[in-house]
Amino acid sequence: MKDLFTLQGRVALVTGGSRGIGRMIARGFLEYGAKVYVSSRKAQACEATAAALRAQGGECIAIAQDVSTVEGCRSLAGEIERREGRLDILVNNAGAAWAAEFDEFPEHGWDKVMDLNVKSPFFLTQALHGALKAAASEERPAKVINIASIDGIRLNPLETYSYHASKSALIFLTRRLAAKLVQDRILVTAIAPGPFASEMNRAARDNPDLVASRTPLRRIGRDEDMAGAAIYLASRAGDYVAGETIAVDGGITYASATPGPS
Repeated sequence: MKDLFTLQGRVALVTGGSRGIGRMIARGFLEYGAKVYVSSRKAQACEATAAALRAQGGECIAIAQDVSTVEGCRSLAGEIERREGRLDILVNNAGAAWAAEFDEFPEHGWDKVMDLNVKSPFFLTQALHGALKAAASEERPAKVINIASIDGIRLNPLETYSYHASKSALIFLTRRLAAKLVQDRILVTAIAPGPFASEMNRAARDNPDLVASRTPLRRIGRDEDMAGAAIYLASRAGDYVAGETIAVDGGITYASATPGPS
């Protein structure tokens, strides 16, 4: 049981790592010994996050890259392979949301969300397949962690049609990828966050007490809640988990008899 959760000596990539849930995960990985690359489309924000995380200890490197296209995914993968040659942990966290009334929901709101939330995780994992295989072994599998949402499991009251669809798709894509890649000793799992304060979840960020009151645990998620789940899946502790999606939501999805917060 010694060193069950250590990430010492491992290389990780966290997309959308400059803020929110991506930053929470990146910080947790660093504190447990990983070398972490954070990627986002905004270079200045990405560099600032990497510098701030380095100041807290550990090796954190920024790579500015837009992964909303297949070309962008392949470019990021090529940069990781050029620098490292292998990748132990991939966190597909970059994502987008869109809300609009049914009769007014735009095509570009559909395409943007579906491309970034479903298409990009697939093609980035595909592009990094070689690097993940290079790191993987029977004793220490490589890991892919997709960041889904509880909105892929249950409905919220908002008209976020493409977001709901995309996160449901990502949960099932996780299972399909897990079935394929387990033969290469690459374990694919997902986390479905509930209310965490972030740009994506402004309700939790701007009205935490109200959101907490609608949550079975009566609080919103803390940074360590998200980091802990990701560390578990990324470390030796999660080496017998494949295809699973873990809801990290204070009980909203599976321990509540009433609808959760929007």
